[in-house]
Amino acid sequence: MDLGIKGKTAIVCGGSRGLGRGSAEKLAEAGVDIILNARSQEPLEKAASEIARKYGVKVTPVACDVTTPEGRAKLLEAAPAPDILINNAGGPPPGMWYDWGEEEWQAAIRANMLSPIHLITAVLPGMIERRWGRIVNITSGSVKAPIPVLGLSGAARSGLTGFVAGTSRQVAQYGVTINNLLPGQHETARIESLMSSAARDKGITVEEARAQAYAANPAGRFGTTEEFGAMCAFLCSQYAGYIVGQNILLDGGAINSTL
Repeated sequence: MDLGIKGKTAIVCGGSRGLGRGSAEKLAEAGVDIILNARSQEPLEKAASEIARKYGVKVTPVACDVTTPEGRAKLLEAAPAPDILINNAGGPPPGMWYDWGEEEWQAAIRANMLSPIHLITAVLPGMIERRWGRIVNITSGSVKAPIPVLGLSGAARSGLTGFVAGTSRQVAQYGVTINNLLPGQHETARIESLMSSAARDKGITVEEARAQAYAANPAGRFGTTEEFGAMCAFLCSQYAGYIVGQNILLDGGAINSTL
């Protein structure tokens, strides 16, 4: 399928690995030039080189921390007029409500709510002027169904979800869509960390924790970054202009819900 976005430019945050990398690859496969962002220079440059070589598009690595004003300014200087923005930031570490104080809450809100909002508001005027734009926020299935140990992530990302719900409906008339992708468990470094944490809490091996997680999922497995990236690319396509302000769950059916 031709997604109709060849030649467009996308900012992909957290794009050197995991779900961000999967999204960047599928956009590149569709012919989109990528401004690839992550904090660590060496793995970022390696990822950018691999994507550019594989798909024949221009990939510009921008190493910076987008949770800071300076980092966002550096990223937007490299791509002042993107057609597509993929917001993606790793979640805070798991824990329980009694583990989290002011510092932990501020860090979670800054990374998973305020930073994507700041990037959205920075790129929206240009998208509106050009009468076309796609914004996808990678959030979490914990926004839809709370996961106690991911309370920091769920709360901060829920704030972003609320912002998107209203803003997306204000800008849709200009050909600009904003949607959220809610991943469940995918084969990423993040899931390895969560499996290790679960194993410690239960006093079992990581392999046993993974087997239990597989058994609890209707699909019997974790998702792949390729599957996730394909959905992200579709939301950025010419066919997704009527999808506005939605929260799309990719979890293998783990959350037992009719809607």
